[in-house]
Amino acid sequence: MSYNESSENYLETILILSKKRPVVRSVDVANELGFKKSSVSIAMKHLREKEHITVTSEGFIYLTDSGKAIAEEIYERHEVLSTALEKLGIPKEIADEDACKMEHVLSAESFQALKELFSKLS
Repeated sequence: MSYNESSENYLETILILSKKRPVVRSVDVANELGFKKSSVSIAMKHLREKEHITVTSEGFIYLTDSGKAIAEEIYERHEVLSTALEKLGIPKEIADEDACKMEHVLSAESFQALKELFSKLS
C-alpha cells in the first residue's frame, strides 16, 4: 500500500487512540499530534472523502476497513522497526522517532525481509 505520510500518520494515530479510549474525536487527534484543530479538521475531511474514516454526528471518528488496513500496516511497521532499533541499543525516544520516519518509506519487500531477519535474531 502506498499513501501519503500525513494520511498514514493520522490513520495510525486514530488506531492508537481507539485502543486507549472508547471514542476518538478530532480534538483527541489534535492533542496527540500537537496540531491545531483546524489542521486536523481538514485532514479528517480528506480521509472521509477517501473513505478511510467515518465521522458520526457527535464527532466520533471510526476507521473504515480500508483505513484500518492502512493504519494497522503502518502501526506494525512502527512497532517492528522501533523494537529492532531498541534491541540495537538505540534509546527508546530516538528509536520511536526513527521508526516513524522509516515506516513510510520502506517497500513491502524490504520491510518483510527486515521483519524476518529481526524475528530470527530475537
